[in-house]
Amino acid sequence: MDKYELITPCHFGLEAVLKKEISGLGYEITHVEDGKITFAGDALAICRANIFLRTTERVLLKTGSFKAETFDELFEKTKAIPWEEFIPPDGKFWITKATSVKSKLFSPSDIQSIMKKAIVERLKSKYNISWFKEDGASFPVRVTIMKDNVTAGLDTSGESLHKRGYRKAVVKAPITETLAAALIMLTPWNKDRILVDPFCGSGTFPIEAALIGANIAPGINRSFTAEEWTHIIPKKEWYNAINEANDLIIQNLDMDIQGYDINNNAIKAAMENAGNAGVSNLIHFQRRALSQLSHRKKYGFIITNPPYGKRLDVPEDEIPYLYKELGQVYRNLDEWSMYLITAYGQAEKYIGKKADKNRKIYNGMVKTYFYQYFGKKPPKRQQP
Repeated sequence: MDKYELITPCHFGLEAVLKKEISGLGYEITHVEDGKITFAGDALAICRANIFLRTTERVLLKTGSFKAETFDELFEKTKAIPWEEFIPPDGKFWITKATSVKSKLFSPSDIQSIMKKAIVERLKSKYNISWFKEDGASFPVRVTIMKDNVTAGLDTSGESLHKRGYRKAVVKAPITETLAAALIMLTPWNKDRILVDPFCGSGTFPIEAALIGANIAPGINRSFTAEEWTHIIPKKEWYNAINEANDLIIQNLDMDIQGYDINNNAIKAAMENAGNAGVSNLIHFQRRALSQLSHRKKYGFIITNPPYGKRLDVPEDEIPYLYKELGQVYRNLDEWSMYLITAYGQAEKYIGKKADKNRKIYNGMVKTYFYQYFGKKPPKRQQP
């Protein structure tokens, strides 16, 4: 069976989470770099990675890598890649995105144009045809150039994997599903512990937690570009991966996951999205102000994405009071942990306590911080 190198990009600062996920699926990590993990796998690995991985944005099938400092080099070395092993004569192919960082070749449009021509020339010589109909399956190519090192890969996913398919209703400034899942997985939370998001918005944190707790694969209800690549991935491999995902779902589960928001439209959106994800029975959503957050049980978790100027149209002078109130609410909870992602630099000051740990994470182009306040662990249950 053919072996491939598969490239999985992720948020900067969350590589360790994705690495753990890939290892958990049983695959060998071959390279780790900022915002990207590469691993070795077969055709089934492409299916399983798309369906099971919670924290990557997409899965790329690496076609080649080389160094290029001129456009002539870029053309010739792109042409040298065996594209005929991946793209059939009727395949529709294009350079969907080119990214260049600290490289002599820096024009995305020129990179895209030259590489497309090079692929055409390669396939013309291999298939002995001068014109391509491109009316078959789609083969989008993604290219990154880092310090003159070019890496090309076919996008097996299509739409970004953060689009699980459940979030039909969206409120302003939602956190992405992949980032929410990664942040939850950075915490010690598990399905037996309470989880509350007091700024739940469209419900992403509670929904992703419910999917994790019930072991529901994030890609189980969506489609992928590579499903049409039957010469590379037999249909049975997709069926095998889906059957595996269905078999692993934990049925008849009882979890205490709660999502609150002051905005009634947000609560409606969250409830609709939870229904689409098939986890509405595992989450309690309610319109509730932050000041009303309380819980009689110990050892719970607050995991949330509070407003911060850039994220929502919250008046600048109200933000300190909001974080001060969050700190007060947290102190009134018995032995709880709190995890929040925010770009607000004064968060710790107004919460009234320095975080036990602080992690820098880039949410798109915005530098944010994941403040982690550790509560006590619950006592271990005595074995009978």
